[in-house]
Amino acid sequence: MGQKLKIAGWVSAGVLAGALTTVSLQTMARGAMSPLPLEEIQQLSAVFGLIKTDYVEAVDDKKLITDAISGMVASLDPHSQYFDKKSFKEFKEGTSGRFVGVGIEITQEDGLIKVVSPIEGSPAFRAGLKTNDLITKIDDTAVKGLSLNDAVKRMRGEPNTKVLLTILRKDESRSFPVTITREEIKTQSVKGKVIEPGYAWIRLSQFQERTVDDFVRKVEEIYAKEPALKGLVLDLRNDPGGLLDAAVAISAAFLPEGVTVVSTNGQLEESKATYKAVPQDYLRRGQGDPLQRLPAALKKVPLVVLVNEGSASASEIVAGALQDHKRAKVLGSQTFGKGSVQTVRPLGPDTGIKLTTARYYTPTGKSIQAKGIVPDVMVDETAEGDLFAALRMREADLDKHLGSGQDDEKAAEAAREKAREEARKRLELEAKKPAADRKMPEYGSAEDFRLQQALRQLKGETVQVSKTLTERPPEKKED
Repeated sequence: MGQKLKIAGWVSAGVLAGALTTVSLQTMARGAMSPLPLEEIQQLSAVFGLIKTDYVEAVDDKKLITDAISGMVASLDPHSQYFDKKSFKEFKEGTSGRFVGVGIEITQEDGLIKVVSPIEGSPAFRAGLKTNDLITKIDDTAVKGLSLNDAVKRMRGEPNTKVLLTILRKDESRSFPVTITREEIKTQSVKGKVIEPGYAWIRLSQFQERTVDDFVRKVEEIYAKEPALKGLVLDLRNDPGGLLDAAVAISAAFLPEGVTVVSTNGQLEESKATYKAVPQDYLRRGQGDPLQRLPAALKKVPLVVLVNEGSASASEIVAGALQDHKRAKVLGSQTFGKGSVQTVRPLGPDTGIKLTTARYYTPTGKSIQAKGIVPDVMVDETAEGDLFAALRMREADLDKHLGSGQDDEKAAEAAREKAREEARKRLELEAKKPAADRKMPEYGSAEDFRLQQALRQLKGETVQVSKTLTERPPEKKED
């Protein structure tokens, strides 16, 4: 692919409410570099020396240097990160779809760890953890003050070892401990079924190394049961992202060959790339093309894409590509807004940094960074409305987030905070209801309101549009 960001690397999924991280392992060699700022380097050296001589106790040299690197990288934006040996290994495990842990996708909220979603079938799922649960302690360690990376490290470990999580469930006004036995998590990123004669549903929960193969197998199963398929719902709700090549491949499964899926633009020449619906832009070296096994009818089947505030990065690439090419109607609520690309640069055999190197753009050139994909049809989570959408975190809420890089950003914080205050009040009233009345229906079930509306869209019937959702105002533009 020439000077493109090689799709040989990974994309991290689920750490910051779902953050696609396009990663390529490339050498650190660069062309002409700016001269080092000698005065600032001398100041750094002076601080290092003062800590070594004056601090209350001896500090290891390596720790000082690695902490300085980590702080420097983390100060850039929410998605840039320094990887030590252990975290580098864990990062690679996460994108392979296999790791040892409790099985939750997490983000950070008010200094605590918030559950974005328990991975289906995982120890956390079986223990009853729910979306929006807050983790206040991991074993005997208070989470307040821990970095997200440190919290992940403490929850991961060896198979068959136990970890004690203290959970705060706000909507039930209670805190309780849960002991979970760690195990190897083999995430199943594709589910699907024929939901009624002529209509099927496929859900992608992440974009991983196995996702494209699993997707093709699921489509084959569906067409074996329903060869005259009249409509398909592609469900990307709460999909936090994943591998860029998988996102390009899933888009290519539905789009005409050769059309643009996504483009990237950054400071480096190699960050300026366009990815198309062609095998060379989604296949890894030495792999066959699983999309060749798909029935030709898939290119033409009427399609609805379901999204929500938890749909991020790779999900937004797919939704944006299918929307821009008018291949599908996008239905649901405005997505997370993670539109930046991170590249992993090795610093040695087992350490590296993940650095934001570009923004990505939909085929028509729209940046969704800190904005997200706006659905064609806004549909609430339930028949009663989507009352708590304003409380959900998105890219624009993250500290030090990038702007979109486009000129349509206006002040919107006051309106956003007003909506949140109204949602908080509704949440307090909702918390007083019996727990059984507050349970959200399972995705893909007969009680899944958005799925039922997607089916109505496919059949040409009247869709119950949102009572509460509107397009989020653009973020405040910083001077």
